[in-house]
Amino acid sequence: MDNGSEFISTVLAEWAEEQDIHLEFIEPDSPTQNSYVERFNRTYRDEILNMYVFRTLNEVRELTENWMKQYNDERPHDLLNDLTLWEYLAMHDKPENSNLVCN
Repeated sequence: MDNGSEFISTVLAEWAEEQDIHLEFIEPDSPTQNSYVERFNRTYRDEILNMYVFRTLNEVRELTENWMKQYNDERPHDLLNDLTLWEYLAMHDKPENSNLVCN
C-alpha cells in the first residue's frame, strides 16, 4: 500500500481492522518498492480516468476491461523490446515450462 498522504485514510484503516486485514505500507522514501503499481496507476489514469466522463460504474468497468485486454494482449511494451506480452512469451518461454497459452 502506498504511504503517500493521498492514501492515508482513517476510514480504510478502521474497515481493515474490522475485517482483520493487516495493511502493508511501503517504507518512507522508498518509492521503488511501489514502482510497478505507480506506473500502472499513472497509465490507467492517463488513458482511462482522464479521457472519459463516466455515467455509470458499469461504464467504467466495461472501458477498463477493454483497456486491460488491449494493454495486456495487443499493446507493445517498451520493457519487452516493443513486443506484446504474447510475442515475448512465445520467444522466451518453452511450452513445457509454462501453463500459459497464447491465443
